[in-house]
Amino acid sequence: MTESQGSLSVRSAWRDVPPVQVRQFAALALDEVPALAQDILREIRVEYPGLPVVLDDSGEPMALIGIRRALEGFVQQIAAAEGGRPCYPLEVFQEFGRGEGLHGRSLDSLQAIYRLGVRLAWRRLAEIGQQIEIPPPAMYELAESGFEYLDGLVDQSVRGYAEAAARQAGERLRLQRKLMELLLSERRGESGAVGTPADSGPGSGSASGTHSGSRQSGARSALDERAARVGWQLPERVAVGVLLRPAREAVAPAVGQGVLLDMETEQPRMVVPDPEAAGRPELLRRAMAGWSGAIGPPVPLADAAKSLRWAEAAVRLMERGLLPSGEVLHCTEHTEALVLLQPEELIENLARRCLAPLAHCGPAHGRRLAETLLAWLETRGGAPEVAARLGVHPQTVRYRLRQIRELWGDEVDDPDRRFELELVLRARRLRGELGRVG
Repeated sequence: MTESQGSLSVRSAWRDVPPVQVRQFAALALDEVPALAQDILREIRVEYPGLPVVLDDSGEPMALIGIRRALEGFVQQIAAAEGGRPCYPLEVFQEFGRGEGLHGRSLDSLQAIYRLGVRLAWRRLAEIGQQIEIPPPAMYELAESGFEYLDGLVDQSVRGYAEAAARQAGERLRLQRKLMELLLSERRGESGAVGTPADSGPGSGSASGTHSGSRQSGARSALDERAARVGWQLPERVAVGVLLRPAREAVAPAVGQGVLLDMETEQPRMVVPDPEAAGRPELLRRAMAGWSGAIGPPVPLADAAKSLRWAEAAVRLMERGLLPSGEVLHCTEHTEALVLLQPEELIENLARRCLAPLAHCGPAHGRRLAETLLAWLETRGGAPEVAARLGVHPQTVRYRLRQIRELWGDEVDDPDRRFELELVLRARRLRGELGRVG
C-alpha cells in the first residue's frame, strides 16, 4: 500500500492515538455529517451563486449527496486507519466531472469548490479533535490525509470529465462525418440544394418546379442543421481533399477547427472552407507535412462533390506514378495532367488515329519523330527553334520535319489536326513515353 492509499496507517502520530479515541472521533464526526454537509453546501452556494442545482431521482441535490458521501468516506478511512483504503464515492464525483465536461466548463471551478469544502470540513473536525483531546501532531497528519483524500476525489472527477470529453469528441466526429456525407453527395450537388438555384425554364411556375424548390429547401435545411450541430459556418466556396495514408502510422493532420476531416475512411477526406483565403494554403501545407494526397479545385459549396472527384482522380494518378507523391498537391497546379490523363480511353483512341503514320517506323525512330513533332507544334518556329528545344543540330530537325511532312501530309497544316496531335503527344509525354524538353 502506498502512502497516498492509507497515509494514516503509516504515520506514527495518528497511529499512536488510542483506538478508543479514534472510534470516539469517528462516531462524533459521523453524527456531524448530515448537518456539516448542509453547512458546506450553503457556503458553496454563497461563494458560487451560479452553481447549477442538479437533483437525483428523489429530488435531493446531487451536490449534497456528494458532500455527505465524501465526508462519510473520509471518516470511515479514519475509523479503519490500520490497513484501511480510502473509500471514495466514485460515481457521484465522476458524475460531477462528467457534468462539467458535457457543459463545456473547465474543472478549475469544481476543484476550487472541493478545496472550499475541505477547509470548511476541517474546521469542524479540528473542533472535534480538540474536544476529545487528540494530540496536535496527529491532527496535523489528519489534515494532510484530508487533502490527499481530496486529490482522490479530484481524480474521480477528472476521470468523469475525460469520459465526457471522449464521448463528446466521438459524437462530434459522427456528426461531422454525417455533414461531410451530405456535402459530398452527388445527388445533393446535382439538385442545386445549396447556392444559386437552377435557372428557371418555361415551366418554372409549374407544380414540378414547386416540388423541386421544396426538395432544394429541405436539403438546404438539413445541411444548415448538420452544420449548426458541429458549429461549422457554411462557406461560399470549398475545396475537397483526399489523403493517402503513410506507410507508417501517423497522427491526423492538425488542419484546425474550420476544416472538416474524416479519418475513418480508407483514404481520409477533408473539406476546406474558403480555400483561397489569405494564409489558408500555407496553413494547410504545414498541417499536411508527412502526408500525401490531393486537394481538388475550389468550387461553390453546392459543387463540393465535383472537387472531390478531381481530388480522387489526382490520387489515382499519384498511385500510378503519373503525378508526384510524397506531398499534398493542388489539382489546380496539375490541370494539364488531370485533363489529359484522366480520360485515358478517349485519349488512347485519339492517339491511335492521330499517330497512325508512325506505325511503320521503328520504336526509337518513331519516338524521335514524335518528340520533334511535339516540339515543332509547341514552338510554332523553324528548325533552329526546334533544334534548341530538343538539343540537336538544326539539320537533324530539318531532316525529321521532311519525314513528318511525308507521313502526315497536309494534315499538319490543319488547325484541328494540329491541336489533336499536340494533345495526344502531350499526354504521352506526361506518361513518360516521350522525353521532357524545354
